[in-house]
Amino acid sequence: MFRQQNSLTSWNTFHLNAQAAGIFVLRDVETLCKRWQESQRQQLPTLILGEGSNVLFIEDFHGHVLINRICDIKIKETEHSWHLHIGAGENWHELVAFCLKKDIAGLENLALIPGCAGSAPIQNIGAYGVEFQEVCEYVSIVHLPTGKQMRLNVDECAFGYRDSVFKHHYRDEYAIVAIGLKLDKLWRPVLTYGDLVKLDPESVTPRQIFNSVCQMRRSKLPDPALKGNAGSFFKNPVIDRAKADEMLMMYPKMPSYPQGDGKVKLAAGWLIDQCDLRGFRIGGAMVHCQQALVLINEEHASGNDVVALARIVRQRVGEKFDIWLEPEVRFIGARGEMDAVREIS
Repeated sequence: MFRQQNSLTSWNTFHLNAQAAGIFVLRDVETLCKRWQESQRQQLPTLILGEGSNVLFIEDFHGHVLINRICDIKIKETEHSWHLHIGAGENWHELVAFCLKKDIAGLENLALIPGCAGSAPIQNIGAYGVEFQEVCEYVSIVHLPTGKQMRLNVDECAFGYRDSVFKHHYRDEYAIVAIGLKLDKLWRPVLTYGDLVKLDPESVTPRQIFNSVCQMRRSKLPDPALKGNAGSFFKNPVIDRAKADEMLMMYPKMPSYPQGDGKVKLAAGWLIDQCDLRGFRIGGAMVHCQQALVLINEEHASGNDVVALARIVRQRVGEKFDIWLEPEVRFIGARGEMDAVREIS
C-alpha cells in the first residue's frame, strides 16, 4: 500500500479537479480490508475505484479513495473451454489483447472498453453485441469488515442491462477482488453491430473483429488521455415495442434493436443527435462533436458543469421523444455515490 497526493485528477477519466481526504493504492485483499476498516474507525466515507473510468466527481470527496490494484491472471484449459481467473485490478483492454495473443477468443467485441476487470461485472459492460454476463463464470468478492471472501456464480450476479447485484445488495461493505471467465473453444463470431456486419462470418478471425472494434471506437470516441470523458454517458433506453413502432413510422432510419421480450433498445446517441446537441456547451463541459452520447471535459470543466449539461440533454430528449435518459456514469458527492437520475431531473 502507498498513499498518493490528495488530488483525484489523475484518478478519474473526466480529469476533474476534485480532492479527497486521502488516496491509497492497494495491491492485495488483506491490505484493502485493513485500509477500509481504518477509514471506518476514522468515520470517513470510503470509495473503491479501479481506473475511475465511469465516475463523475460532483465535488470534493470527504473521505478515503481506495485504488484497487489487485492483479493476477491464471488460465486453466479444459477440453471445451478456457477458464480465466483475473484479479480485479487488471486493465480490461490489456486483458482482451492478452487473450488474443494466447489464441483465446471471445472477448474481442469488448476491446477498448476503459477500466479494470473488477468494474466489468458492476456495469455488466457490453459492446457490439456482447455483454460481460455471456463470458462470466463467477465473481469473487470480499466482505470488507470481516475479510471473508465469497464467490458468486453467474446466476447469482443478477445481471441486467448495465446492472448487477453489485450495484444493489453487494454495493456497500463489499469489494470485487477477482472475476472468472469461461471462453468456449468452439468460437462463434458476433457480427451484429456497426462495421462488423460487413465481415464474412465464414472466414473472419477474432483478430479482425478486435481490430475493427478498436477502429470503430477510436473513430467515434475521444481518447480520455487527450480529452476528459467517461465514455458513454447515458444508457441506451429500452422501450415498449408499440412505442418503438410509432417512432419508426416517423423516423424510418432510427436505429432499433429488438430485445425479444416485447422491448426494443434505442440508441441514446441517435436521440441526442435529433436534438441538435453536438457541440452544445455549458461552462467547460461539452457534448462531443463526433459522438453525442459522450460528454467531454472541453476546458477545465467542473463536476457541476457536467451535471448541468447532462440535465439539458435529458430534458431536450425527453421533451422531443418522451424518453427520459438515465446516466450510465456514477455520480460521486462529498460522502459517496448519489442518485444520478435525481441529480439531473
